[in-house]
Amino acid sequence: MKQGTSKTSDTNRNHIVRALACGQFCSGEVLGEQLGISRAAVSKYIKVLGELGLNIFSVTGKGYRLAEPIQLLDSELIAGHCAQFDCKQLTLLNVIDSTNQYLKDRISTLHNGDVCLAEAQTAGRGRRGRTWVSPYGASLYLSQYWQFAGGYQSIGGLSLAVGVAITRALEKAGYQDIELKWPNDIYARGKKLAGVLIEVEGQMGSACDCIIGVGLNMALDIGSEQIDQPWIDLTTLDPEHVDRNRVSALLLDELTHCAQVFSQSGLEPFIESWREKNVFKDKPIRLIIGNKTVQGICKGIDNNGALLLAHENGVQAYSGGEISVRAN
Repeated sequence: MKQGTSKTSDTNRNHIVRALACGQFCSGEVLGEQLGISRAAVSKYIKVLGELGLNIFSVTGKGYRLAEPIQLLDSELIAGHCAQFDCKQLTLLNVIDSTNQYLKDRISTLHNGDVCLAEAQTAGRGRRGRTWVSPYGASLYLSQYWQFAGGYQSIGGLSLAVGVAITRALEKAGYQDIELKWPNDIYARGKKLAGVLIEVEGQMGSACDCIIGVGLNMALDIGSEQIDQPWIDLTTLDPEHVDRNRVSALLLDELTHCAQVFSQSGLEPFIESWREKNVFKDKPIRLIIGNKTVQGICKGIDNNGALLLAHENGVQAYSGGEISVRAN
């Protein structure tokens, strides 16, 4: 009974979102009639959607309206833009706790390339346990599964390769001057545009399962004050040409190609591209390693993906998930 009620709630909520997506006023009475529920129930759904990050306002006598229209994700439109990714492997959801978690919970049944893409996340997460702000329809939240035969030692630098893949997708979409920040951030105009979270399961020496999570800012509004660093979105870069479905398809194509190349050749094919797009190339930076801070000039990455820092003791390589990089 509870499961059926939940499905009905999801269906009703999704109907209301689709009705509001165009940015026109929509009567609460009409919505109630369409769904067979009371106006009070419609109001409760509107409140839930507001909590998910949709900026909805109401005007007496007119009804509800989004502050700005939103483009909803559409699997058929995404498929129409895909050149390499097989959209039969795409699971498109409206609201999920986390796209990474969705795949992790089903990891024993997954095939290479399987993807979960969602309109909103209620428990999105980033590197080092941070929260990834995930309002409804404001960004892209996707995760892709790949298994790598060589175990943990074979996936060193994977986040760097994924970063390169994201920049290539965005360049194909018409966005220029996209840069990379070690180890897993995508930047534009000196601000964070996207992030990568890779979660791994497996044993040393055996095949390891990777969930490659990507969060890409598209039109942030509600919830953006929760972000603890300077950020930017695609709407700011080019407000006239933001197409969530096309960008989704380009990302899926490039991520799929990236994983296929990486599984055969590792990081090497991506190194030069990463070095060219290094946001801190030859700039002073500081590394925060636990309670320790190291300062120097960023010299890119070595062939294993470690960050190279020049200081009074020469050039030293740094790697590890507990390192934070800051402009100095």
